[in-house]
Amino acid sequence: MLTREAAIRLGAFITVFTAMALWEARAPRRTRSYSRLRRWPSNLGIVALNSALVRILLPATAVSLALAGERRGWGLLNNLPIPPWMAVVASVVLLDGAIYFQHVMFHAVPALWRVHRMHHADLDFDVTTGARFHPIEIVLSMLIKFGVVVALGAPALGVLIFEVLLNATSMLNHGNVLIPVRLDRYLRWLVVTPDMHRVHHSIVVNETNSNFGFNLPWWDRLFGTYRDQPAAGHDGMTIGIEQFREARELWLDRMLLQPFRGPAGAYAITWRRAA
Repeated sequence: MLTREAAIRLGAFITVFTAMALWEARAPRRTRSYSRLRRWPSNLGIVALNSALVRILLPATAVSLALAGERRGWGLLNNLPIPPWMAVVASVVLLDGAIYFQHVMFHAVPALWRVHRMHHADLDFDVTTGARFHPIEIVLSMLIKFGVVVALGAPALGVLIFEVLLNATSMLNHGNVLIPVRLDRYLRWLVVTPDMHRVHHSIVVNETNSNFGFNLPWWDRLFGTYRDQPAAGHDGMTIGIEQFREARELWLDRMLLQPFRGPAGAYAITWRRAA
């Protein structure tokens, strides 16, 4: 299975993306502000650009790095006397925790927020938003992930499971899909639901700086960043940030330049605001 990593990840991406797109068309949670034709070419274009860039700049993958770590005995889990299944489960959970803290960091440091805010500048919220990240953020995220995989000594199978889950749940929790409120209330104890994560894409600063989780919802509850609902409700809330509100900002060229334009803005978490 590990030798077919690329095929597994691509197959999972296509399957989940197609399922979410059909679900959004069948049962949308919110009325779209912009058509798919207006947004999707640029959002999917950034996915293609990021995939090519990572393949050129970082030909190694997190899975191949984990395999090297297993052979050389790198990291914590490769040096603990625990069963292989336990190492796999621990690696998935701990990698998810690392992604949570990385996400908080990209909101906390103004320079990193500049890069990350392209993700938040989408003026609608749907499955393509879950893949809309600036190339600089993608490269930085990969380097951070490499460091965590090596330090943790994560087994290759655990890394592959995590990669597939992260990709799938990012598309799920950004989906513009209707889930009954009662069911959502139970699901969000197990997984980050679209209603839970949509709060994170509110234009309201305190709501943007909440609900950072992608896979597991427990980190937000544990570290005090959980927010149950947006103040304006899901139908009334405004998606995006205060900057880059014009439709022209949905074009790929403008998206790529957003980190370098204007001030960092009021969204980056500061110690003064945290106090």
